[in-house]
Amino acid sequence: QERLVESGGTLVQPGGSLRLSCTGSGFSFGMYSIAWYRQRPGKAREFVARMSPPYYNTQYGNSVAGRFTISRDDDRNTAYLQMNDLQPKDAAVYYCTAPSLDLWGQGTPVTVSS
Repeated sequence: QERLVESGGTLVQPGGSLRLSCTGSGFSFGMYSIAWYRQRPGKAREFVARMSPPYYNTQYGNSVAGRFTISRDDDRNTAYLQMNDLQPKDAAVYYCTAPSLDLWGQGTPVTVSS
C-alpha cells in the first residue's frame, strides 16, 4: 500500500528552525517528485516546495523562498523540509505529497509562538 508519513512538527519560537521529514513506502520513492504543502487555519492549502527527479530540481513558494530548503534521501525513501527563521505566519499543518500518485500524508502541525 502506498503511503507517506510526515513527522517533526512541533512548537518553535519565532526565529527558530525546524526540520520536517516525509517517509514513503509501497512505491518507488526515488522515481517521483515530492512536494510540501501547508494549510493554515481558515486558509486554502498552499504550495511550499517541490523536488523532482532525476536532477533534483527544486521549486519554492514565494512566502518561503530563501528560508526553507527541500531535500531528499532516496536511499531512505525520505524527503525533508528544513525551515529557518520561522515566523507566526508559518504556523500550519504541513503535508507532503507525491503529486503524480495523488498521494498525501496525514500532515504534521507546526506552531510558531513565544
